[in-house]
Amino acid sequence: MKIAIPVDDKSMETSVCQSFGRTPYYLIYDTESQVSIFLDNSAVASQGGAGIKAAQTILDNQVHALITPRCGENAAKVLMAADIKLYKTISTSIKDNIAALNNGKLSLLEDIHPGFHGHGG
Repeated sequence: MKIAIPVDDKSMETSVCQSFGRTPYYLIYDTESQVSIFLDNSAVASQGGAGIKAAQTILDNQVHALITPRCGENAAKVLMAADIKLYKTISTSIKDNIAALNNGKLSLLEDIHPGFHGHGG
């Protein structure tokens, strides 16, 4: 299964980023092959619609699940329409969150916020 996590840097040792749409990078991690790929988030500098653009990046990479601390409603609608599961992080550790997902210990993300429309972050 391919998962995505918003991260602060291109390293497995970095922290999970608190913002899905404005994260600097995404980790795309394959739970079967254990291959990690880091993608630049082209939506980070967007005037608006960063969450939707970020969601499109996730779709384009054929991800099955997203692990994130929070997600705006517009991005969440795009992701859920594509049948991508949204999970809430348990910590800022990438490895802890991947392990929790693999062990069935992550909860679905339920606190979808209205987003920061027009506020630039």
